[in-house]
Amino acid sequence: MLNVIDVTKLLVARASITPNDAGCQAYLKEQLAAQGFVNETMVFADTTNLWARRGAAQPVFCFAGHTDVVPTGPIERWQFDPFTPTEHNGFLYGRGTADMKASIAAMLVATQKFVQDYPDHKGSIAYLITSDEEGHFINGTTKVIDTLEARHEKIDYCIVGEPSSTNVTGDVIKNGRRGSLTANLSVKGIQGHVAYPHLVDNPIHALGPVIAELVKTKWDEGNDFFPATSMQISNISGGTGATNVVPGTASMVFNFRYSTELTFECIQERVYFILEGLKVNYDIEWTYNGLPFLTEPGVLVNAVVKSIQEVCGIQTELSTAGGTSDGRFIAPTGAQIVELGPENNTIHKIDECVNIANVITLEKVYYQVLVNLLT
Repeated sequence: MLNVIDVTKLLVARASITPNDAGCQAYLKEQLAAQGFVNETMVFADTTNLWARRGAAQPVFCFAGHTDVVPTGPIERWQFDPFTPTEHNGFLYGRGTADMKASIAAMLVATQKFVQDYPDHKGSIAYLITSDEEGHFINGTTKVIDTLEARHEKIDYCIVGEPSSTNVTGDVIKNGRRGSLTANLSVKGIQGHVAYPHLVDNPIHALGPVIAELVKTKWDEGNDFFPATSMQISNISGGTGATNVVPGTASMVFNFRYSTELTFECIQERVYFILEGLKVNYDIEWTYNGLPFLTEPGVLVNAVVKSIQEVCGIQTELSTAGGTSDGRFIAPTGAQIVELGPENNTIHKIDECVNIANVITLEKVYYQVLVNLLT
């Protein structure tokens, strides 16, 4: 029988900096095949993906996640080598421990135990694993979903192993995510000498009223599951490098994290209204990072909440806060999605780590979810 901490260490020791899988999925395939899964590797450009399935019946319960990790940053600032998983004071240190190799290890061990205990379980168990979640996310989960949709293969219930917890396993689960829409605005003016303002049109000055209008706009009120939509400016640039030259263009990047109360078309229309009202000469490019999704309390949410209560003895909090995840590519197919993983306070940081006891608990929760859904 596999040990969840040993499996986590094995995966963390593989330096799978996005989009490199570094052999993680090969190990998963070997272990899943031994449990009766049929494995299918899907390679798109530089990305390796795994679709594995045990059974042919509905409902299909899927564990989804990613084997890629973000770069380490300055290695000399780590207490321990980031790809030498190290136990210290009850924590396991290493890049990817929390995001999200401990989750994948917990999935694998929970599945092995469940299949051993319930070899004739209902429905099917599937895995959707990618190496392109931390990078450009264009050749990973979204491409696998396109393939599954083309052959009418549907996921009914899905747990994404993103680190959702705050202090202990299961205190917070994500039953939805806000949409993400990014705008790259370029305001056009007339370049010239700062001493001759009548001969120039300063695009930096034109950005001021735009910023003021965007910041003061109330985009929506949110709802029972989502906070109000937020707009944040992440970058402003302009200038030629000289202090006595008014530039010909100035640029600004801003992002919306929006609720199900809005559509990206509605946001775009309101931005255009602001720009036209201020008579700004502009170009704008939009990047659609993901639509909002919500899984309301029902079969999956109830099963996960019940499992956490049974294993941990706590009442979980449903949340839609935080960034995007690959759940945004799965939800449009009609699947019910929940994100459940370890604590997220060290993800992407120097000295990323997980509480060892919480990882062991996570494995037990995943096992109980399988029991509650497929027996």
